[in-house]
Amino acid sequence: MVAVTDLVAEAAALDAADPLAHKRNDFDLDAGVAYFDGNSLGAPPKHVAGRLAAVVREQWGGRLIRSWSEGWWEAPVRVGGRIAPLVGAAPGQVVVADSTSVNLFKALVAATRLQPGRDEILVDADTFPTDGYIADEAARLTGRTVRRVVAEDMPAQVSERTAVALINHVDYVTGRAHDLAGLTAALHRAGALALWDLCHSVGALPVELDAAGVDLAVGCTYKFLNGGPGAPAFLYVATKWLDRFEQPLAGWAGDRDPFAMRGAYEAHAGIERGRAGTPDMLSLLALDAALDVWDGVDRGVLREKGLALGDFFFRCADELLGGAKIPTPRGRDRGHQISVIDDDAAETMAALIDRGVIGDFRPPNVLRFGLAPLYTTYGEVLRAVTTLRDLRG
Repeated sequence: MVAVTDLVAEAAALDAADPLAHKRNDFDLDAGVAYFDGNSLGAPPKHVAGRLAAVVREQWGGRLIRSWSEGWWEAPVRVGGRIAPLVGAAPGQVVVADSTSVNLFKALVAATRLQPGRDEILVDADTFPTDGYIADEAARLTGRTVRRVVAEDMPAQVSERTAVALINHVDYVTGRAHDLAGLTAALHRAGALALWDLCHSVGALPVELDAAGVDLAVGCTYKFLNGGPGAPAFLYVATKWLDRFEQPLAGWAGDRDPFAMRGAYEAHAGIERGRAGTPDMLSLLALDAALDVWDGVDRGVLREKGLALGDFFFRCADELLGGAKIPTPRGRDRGHQISVIDDDAAETMAALIDRGVIGDFRPPNVLRFGLAPLYTTYGEVLRAVTTLRDLRG
């Protein structure tokens, strides 16, 4: 049995050697709080508040309506271009607009239109609930059926009937990471399209959409990308599908000439066709500012730190929690989240939060600890485990 003092020394050594340690200074974090909920709401970069105040004061206040023609209108594509490298996408394939749910609906309906002879949508059986809800409604509106399949079983379950499969890159309960490239290839062998939900992976682990040949993807920006509460989501459409991507929300922002005010919609030729209505400029520009923290960050280094934080969590749990049940994989097939089974998860997490360790829980019995490599420290990991040990008596 390793003494806590030894783990304290180990955590200090790991923090001292951390190549990303300096990035924590970019965030507005209470020194008395250990924050493990960046997989639900990322911490605010320090400079965002000032940048957003300047937008309100100088752009909205000073330039008024003129700001729409001075950069606002093009912002969804410009900011999408900043996210593109974080998901392994070449320019011109990512747009920031609307919410994840809305973008899922656009992508699912568009996928069925790209596959007119196929009447089935496969959905990751363990998906985040909204994905399943949206898939059910998209299927109902397009005359398709939904079949729920465990992600790992999709290569055996996909068929000539399958138009598209919707998969979460990282499972939101267990933290398991699915094989994006392998599953995409298996779907393609059956002629189906691959639609990935990146909400729990973008900003946490390397994503290579182009290299994997992914067809469509969506993701939120308020988790590991730190875009702020309710920050707009993004939509990825592979270049090969752009000229045939017919999304169902034919709003004016996606028109090829939105200010022509024609009576009939004509889709834009590029990724702009993924837009629908007028963008939420304050949230969008807050996200734009938040993305500055990614400048110069090596995604490989980010991934290795995320895995190392998880490894240290496992080590501390093994030494201090006495056989705790942890459904998160211990290999590289995981995202940057550790889940712990606790019969009184809601009460336990509330008690952790009262003690300055902020994570979250998912019913009925899962404690979740998000590990954001840009600001989570090894010392905080040890604090989380020791606090959980103390609560368990």
